[in-house]
Amino acid sequence: MAGDEATIAIVTTTVPSQADARRLAAAAVQQRLAACVQVEAIVSHYAWQGSQCEDAELCLVCKTLPAAAPALRAWLRSQHPYEVPQLLTHTVQAEADYAQWMAQQVDG
Repeated sequence: MAGDEATIAIVTTTVPSQADARRLAAAAVQQRLAACVQVEAIVSHYAWQGSQCEDAELCLVCKTLPAAAPALRAWLRSQHPYEVPQLLTHTVQAEADYAQWMAQQVDG
């Protein structure tokens, strides 16, 4: 029914290269850990090992089911090129029909 909402999870991470972004995004969808992964170009400012850094990165916005988010995070950590990857999970409200489509795409 239009206007109804359901809770979905958004897991985000950042990677240094387009190759890493493509590899992780495609595999997450293929393995049914995420229904959709959007890749966004960003610039990150952070401190690492005593140095101030500014780097171009790609942010992966992985849309999944709340029950599947822990498995997605664990898989991302195991495949990630960074020593300390950003792995953030947010729950958000989505239209019910979108959430239903997601549920058909994700094992979880």
